[in-house]
Amino acid sequence: MALSPEVWRARRAAHEARVDAWLAPHLARRRAGAKHPVEDFLFTYYSHRPAQLRRWHPGAGVTLAGAEPAEFGRDYLRTPEGLALDAARVLERRGGSVAWIRNLLVRTAGRPAQLGCFGLHEWAMVYRQTSDEVRHNAWPLRLSAAETAEVVERGRIRCSHFDAYRFFTAPARPLNLLAPTRETQAENEQPGCLHANMDLYKWAYKLSPLVPSELVADCFALARRIRVLDMRASPYDLADLGYEPVRIETPAGRVEYAAAQRGFATEAAALRERLSTVLKTG
Repeated sequence: MALSPEVWRARRAAHEARVDAWLAPHLARRRAGAKHPVEDFLFTYYSHRPAQLRRWHPGAGVTLAGAEPAEFGRDYLRTPEGLALDAARVLERRGGSVAWIRNLLVRTAGRPAQLGCFGLHEWAMVYRQTSDEVRHNAWPLRLSAAETAEVVERGRIRCSHFDAYRFFTAPARPLNLLAPTRETQAENEQPGCLHANMDLYKWAYKLSPLVPSELVADCFALARRIRVLDMRASPYDLADLGYEPVRIETPAGRVEYAAAQRGFATEAAALRERLSTVLKTG
C-alpha cells in the first residue's frame, strides 16, 4: 500500500497529537519531581520511552511517497514508489523475539478468559509488609494491615502472570495456586488477566516498526484504562486522586471487578488479533 505525502504526514501528525495528550502531564510531573501511581505507571514500568511512543511508523507493507530515510531510520529502504520498511531486515535481526511474541499471543488467545482473580495480585504485593515497605507508600491503604492480610488469606489467589507474581511479598507467594515463571509464561497466560492485557502494549512496541504506531497507541490506550481498574481494585486509598475504590473485599465489588475485567478482555482480544495479523503478514 502506497501513501501520498499528504496522507502519511496527516497520520503522523494525528498520532503525535494523540500521544502528546498522554505525555504532557507525565513529563510535567517528571520535571516537578512528582509521582502519580496510576498515570505514570506505563512510563515507569515499561521500557518504551516517551519519545519512542511519540515517533510514528507506518508498519510493514506501507510505502511512503516523498519520505526521506533520515526521517525514519536505518530499517527503511528507497523504492520506486517511495520509502518502505525493510521488514526482512528487521526479522533477520529480531526473529527470535518476534517468534516468541507470536507464540505467546496465539496461545493466550486460544484459552478461555478466567475472571475470578478479583485483582488480588495487588493485595499480595503488600501482604504482611510494614508501611515503609509498601511500594506506593505515599498513599495509605484502605484497610488496616490486619484487614488487608485477611483479604489475601481468605481469597483464592490464582495469579497466572509472572510479572505480577514476581512482585508478591515472600509470605504471599505460597498462597498463590500457581507458580508462574518466565519459562512457562506462554503456558500460563490467559486473556482475562489484566496484566496480560496491559502487556499488549509491551508486545506492540517490541514489534515496532513492524506494527503501525497507531496500533501501539491503541494498546497503550487500553493499558492506561486497565491500570485505572487495577489501582481502583487495589488496597490503596486513591480517593484524593479522584479514584473511587472497587471494593473487591465485598461481593458487590467482586461483581463490579469481574464485569470490567470481562469488558477489557473483549477489547484486548481484538488488539491481540490485530497484532497476530501483522505478524502473519510482516
